[in-house]
Amino acid sequence: MEPSVREPLVRKTSSSYRTFPESAVKRLDKEYLRSLHNKRLYLAVFAAVLGNFNFGFALVYPSPVIPALEAHPSPALRLDQHTASWFGSVFTLGAAAGGLSAMFLNDRLGRKLSIMFSAVPSAVGYALMAGAQGIGMLLLGRVLTGYAGGVTSASIPVYISEISHPGVRGMLGACPQIMAVLGSLILYALGNAAPAGLVLDWRWLAVAGEVPVLTMIILLCFMPNSPRFLLSKGKEDEAMGSLCWLRGKDTDYAREYEQIKDSVRKQSRRVSCAEIKDPFIYKPILIAVGMRFLQQLSGVTCVLVYLQSIFKKTSVILKPEYDAALVGLVRLFSVVIAAVSMDKAGRKILLFVSAGVMLASNLTMGFYIHFVPVSQNGTIANKTLVSSANLPAEPTNYITLIPLLATMFFIMGYAMGWGPITWLLMSEILPLKARGVASGLCVVVSWLTAFTLTQFFLRVVEAFGLEVPFLFFAVICAGNIFFTGCCVPETKGRSLEQIEAFFRTGRRSFMR
Repeated sequence: MEPSVREPLVRKTSSSYRTFPESAVKRLDKEYLRSLHNKRLYLAVFAAVLGNFNFGFALVYPSPVIPALEAHPSPALRLDQHTASWFGSVFTLGAAAGGLSAMFLNDRLGRKLSIMFSAVPSAVGYALMAGAQGIGMLLLGRVLTGYAGGVTSASIPVYISEISHPGVRGMLGACPQIMAVLGSLILYALGNAAPAGLVLDWRWLAVAGEVPVLTMIILLCFMPNSPRFLLSKGKEDEAMGSLCWLRGKDTDYAREYEQIKDSVRKQSRRVSCAEIKDPFIYKPILIAVGMRFLQQLSGVTCVLVYLQSIFKKTSVILKPEYDAALVGLVRLFSVVIAAVSMDKAGRKILLFVSAGVMLASNLTMGFYIHFVPVSQNGTIANKTLVSSANLPAEPTNYITLIPLLATMFFIMGYAMGWGPITWLLMSEILPLKARGVASGLCVVVSWLTAFTLTQFFLRVVEAFGLEVPFLFFAVICAGNIFFTGCCVPETKGRSLEQIEAFFRTGRRSFMR
């Protein structure tokens, strides 16, 4: 098992940490992990990640709705290029505000209650969009659903990481991304599957978003809070009961409880300004923040929000709405692959593969748009994405499969690594005493970056052409490869306590 559990096997390695000989660690880990019952753990994770389902649903809501509102008969609801840009990007501004709030909520309310709290602004936001009488109500609804997404983005990965054990933490850590992708795919299906347009009117799409929100809050009422959070608040009996519920009464969960308790005791105080200078604190925070920053700079939010508009511009082989759903399916399939392989292949190798695929895809897309003549790619308005409803529905050449395939591989690459693993590593490497605040900081940086990109994406396209942002994204993906190699630790199979020991002591033996 872990350090400080069975004293006869313990040997000293430093003044603050103890560990088993490697053979004993592996033997005890395997025995304990085989004895665990994971059904309740999976149920708790499912209840939490319904918040990510809602997040994915809300994030891509503009994709089918923008084209519908561009042609809306009412001037109060009709979108032009300026308002469409705000409708697409303001969600991320709300998400940044939600991340800021999570810095406070995670440490005060706890991870579970923070997730439940997010249901309030989410439900109100969907109600505003469903009953919108003007663009102001639409934008406010987007801000509120974005705020809820920011709170869940910071809270759910931490909650899952803290209730999971090393044997399944990688797989479960990918579940938020899987559910976010599934939410986006359901939105595409409801918004685009009918031959004549929306299966559901854009107002009813907002009403449909209320369903996962209400389901989540009902299920979470019966789920336990994180044992680590409860111990940090001195609630030892509740923490023991929570771990017992998650692991099963007939397992030797008391050993894991003592290890968690020992780790929490060493970090009982909140992080101070002086401690921020400690590499144990600032290094994992910088790595987590850097990964969230680079993840968004790779352009994934822009591609997802403006997916149908991009496909209309490049006139790919199918209708844009069907292409969007196809990309959603590829994204879901890729995240499932990442979830299955994360605890076997490791985090870093998937990050390398992910960044490499994204780099090749962005280069392909950029060069295609730049070099393929207008007569072949079907583009009429070379420097506009919005108000493109009159573009030819059918491509003039099968070469237009290239942007579809490039986008599919871009999403596939993202979903296999830089999508789920950045969230998982954020929850794994951040020190317990700074986890609530630092996870909120990561979300703030992430969504402020996403807001900036989505806000200026259409303007850059209009000024310089669509190829420029894709070539910029390719440069960022090359930087992601170097960042992974130089800065990111491999956390496969390590407990949270072992990961903290690595950053505290700098001893790589803790990570082997």
